Amino acid sequence: MTAAPAIARLVVAYDGTEFRGVAESTGVRTVMGELRPAIERVTRTGGLEPVLAGRTDAGVHAWGQVISVSLPGDVDLDRLAHSLNRMCGPEIAIRSAEWADPGFDARFSATSRSYRYDVWNEPVAHPARARTTWHVVETLDVAAMNGAASAVLGEHDFSSFCRRPKPMAGAEPSMTRIVTEARWSEVPTGEGRLVRFEISASSFCHQMVRSLVGTLVDVGRGRIDRHSMADVLAARDRNRAGPVAPPTGLTLWAVGYDGVRWDADRPRSAAGESDALS
Repeated sequence: MTAAPAIARLVVAYDGTEFRGVAESTGVRTVMGELRPAIERVTRTGGLEPVLAGRTDAGVHAWGQVISVSLPGDVDLDRLAHSLNRMCGPEIAIRSAEWADPGFDARFSATSRSYRYDVWNEPVAHPARARTTWHVVETLDVAAMNGAASAVLGEHDFSSFCRRPKPMAGAEPSMTRIVTEARWSEVPTGEGRLVRFEISASSFCHQMVRSLVGTLVDVGRGRIDRHSMADVLAARDRNRAGPVAPPTGLTLWAVGYDGVRWDADRPRSAAGESDALS
């Protein structure tokens, strides 16, 4: 007799270099295209519909992606994680697996998301870091980048930094998000200059982080005035912002589930159904 279903919560890391994103897509290799069949094979359960905390684009990595999936309640989650790591590693790793409360949804239960973006800021490339950093040759002014980044803290319409999604059911999706952290720092490596951007928000719209990084790196290069960031944000015009940074340096670092969603009292169509895209 099959045990009653329960919600499993998996924390997943992956190197996104060789994947065409995390969500399943016909004809291309994706993270869930590898992981879902493996879960079905280990648990001997077909037709699974895992839910992602956020969809990451081709080439984007994750350390703290969260997946919720309904499984038979008698599944040994430790054994499942061990088996998946053997089958899908080292590109995909299950960092933890545990039973969640009924009703838990990796996407709609999330209250915050955090990303990191790493820039290798040296004249010569670092081959061992090439898959996880953006190589920028010009010396970046981190103080100027932080000055500009402070303008995005708080609740704003981020239309200048997002790819606008298609309207849903006649509603115009909101590009409003609440950013709680946005800062650059130099990370000691003993090998050279690694510059890191860390950002946390209620959620993210499509290409928001990479657009912010591309713009802020241009501030660090001296191509954009640090004091113009607020004006770019207020313009709500994608043409006013800098280029989209490449996916290689971006990692979905963590997903938070504390407190209440920022848009709990707003219709999902108005709040931005496509949150957590990179």
